Amino acid sequence: MPYLRFKGFENLFLREQLPVLVEEFSRTAAVPREIVKVELLSITQITPTPRSLEIYMFPRTQEKHDAIAAALHAILSRYGYRDVHIFFVLLTPSLYYKEGMSLQNISWLPVDS
Repeated sequence: MPYLRFKGFENLFLREQLPVLVEEFSRTAAVPREIVKVELLSITQITPTPRSLEIYMFPRTQEKHDAIAAALHAILSRYGYRDVHIFFVLLTPSLYYKEGMSLQNISWLPVDS
């Protein structure tokens, strides 16, 4: 955890750029690379939708979210993906469960880093 969920990207592109994307995300978000999960969503479009990157993570400061979005946008733009919608789905530790247990009391969770 956190999750980077891509929609509308080529599988090969993501596999090739995975090390750079994960490294930059982990550096900017200040999380270990090993905990970053990456998914390519397979969807059926009913109406036209933009290419997107959903970032599921626990809340950080606005400045940190801005820096993460800017860093990932810069990488994607280098490869011609300038129109990607990047958005955060903020998770609440008390509503996130692992093995049936809430994470609300785990001390390693960043509150505002």
